[in-house]
Amino acid sequence: MRLLALCAIPLVTALVVLGAPVFRGRRVPVVLLLVVAGAHLALVTSLWVAPAPPALGGWLAADPLGLTVLTLTSVLFLATAIYIVGYLRQEAARSGRVFAGGLLAFLAAASVVALAHHLAMLWVGMEATTLSVAPLVFLRRDRRSLEATWKYLVVSSVGIALALLGTFFLASAQGEGDLGRPLLLPDLIAHARELHPAWLRAAFLFLLVGFGTKMGLAPMHTWKPDTYGEAPSLVSGLMAGALTSCAFLGVARVSEVVVAAGLGSFAQPVLIAFGLLSLAVAATFVIGQRDVKRLLAYSSVEHMGLLVLGLGLGGIGAYGSMLHLVNNGLAKGWMFLVTGNIALATGAANSGNRGLIRTLPASATLLLLGLFAVTGSPPFGMFLSEFTILRAAFDGGHPWIAATILVALAVIFVGMAALVLGIVFGEPPAPGRDPGAAAVRESWWLVAGPVALAAIVLMLGFYIPGPLRDVLTRAAMALGGTAP
Repeated sequence: MRLLALCAIPLVTALVVLGAPVFRGRRVPVVLLLVVAGAHLALVTSLWVAPAPPALGGWLAADPLGLTVLTLTSVLFLATAIYIVGYLRQEAARSGRVFAGGLLAFLAAASVVALAHHLAMLWVGMEATTLSVAPLVFLRRDRRSLEATWKYLVVSSVGIALALLGTFFLASAQGEGDLGRPLLLPDLIAHARELHPAWLRAAFLFLLVGFGTKMGLAPMHTWKPDTYGEAPSLVSGLMAGALTSCAFLGVARVSEVVVAAGLGSFAQPVLIAFGLLSLAVAATFVIGQRDVKRLLAYSSVEHMGLLVLGLGLGGIGAYGSMLHLVNNGLAKGWMFLVTGNIALATGAANSGNRGLIRTLPASATLLLLGLFAVTGSPPFGMFLSEFTILRAAFDGGHPWIAATILVALAVIFVGMAALVLGIVFGEPPAPGRDPGAAAVRESWWLVAGPVALAAIVLMLGFYIPGPLRDVLTRAAMALGGTAP
């Protein structure tokens, strides 16, 4: 019942919000968002305390990999719901129904993806995330947001179509023999050695490219800079932290089957190639960026590359990927919410804003700390996960991969620091603007979410709770990896 409730509660609430006359106009049911977010996280927490049995004949189940993504999504959604209280006091939503309904529908779809053990259901959930987020990207209803929405829909639709073909190929690999229930993950893994290898290879490639498009792996990343740049920052944070994690889960699911079938040697070079290409693209385009949200979009390309790179390297690299999934999701939510604070206060979050440590001290400090977090600097959690992936490269006898990673990370740090340090400490360029201007009072609602996410990322750099370490280890082992 709890697994069904995790998907049904936000979905039913979204339908009520979208259909009830009381929610028409610009009114946003903030209390409803907070209640659903709190109830969802409470249910997720209960799964950590007392695991729930599979539901719908095994179509829904909470294994370590799915539970990690589900928990990350739930935490980010609650932080975003708290942020919305302060956001709506300064920025009126064009359509309260679409705003709240879209967010709740996204939570329902992401929950389906995280819990789905039937790969056709997982595909349906991924398509639903696309449809629920698209109206939120277009929330401003101007030409640029319309262009970004169409680009997101077109590119994502191509990716999801390729993933659908990959799902068909996986069903063909299973054939009509006595190989268990069609497309059900436990049965696929149990009979992996009996799957048709050619169809399984084709399924892996199509699903990697399809879900990799949703992740934003290069060269399928082209939708990211415009979409993240034009969407409201809180929506961009959910996309960068939760939606891409759901897409990675799709790649991880087919990787589980491929590894179980003994085809890891086929999949790993492909994953490494996509990972290195994503790092190279991010390092190239991060230099000279003038807008923080577009900068974070290329940072997301980088971190998606690191996720598949860890999978491809295997060993402790799989554990590094799982830990990095958590760190990246939390850090991206933190950074996009802080960027939203800057945009609310100044009208934009770009290189035209300088010296914000004087006028927006809390948000500027969080932005500065976020720079070090997302670039993998100690003592934040990303340092530990990136170090684990680097260690996997050395342990696997790939020093050139480790060297490439280090060079790319150094270039990305310089590119991000050039923009962020100027925004935080630079002198305001506009004539007549007082460098010592009085600080703006920043709403607690706007700061609480980023602070909470930052605290978790910082904690993960020093200490990983035992239950979380156990879940991440079991997820890594299911992906063919080893314990750290």
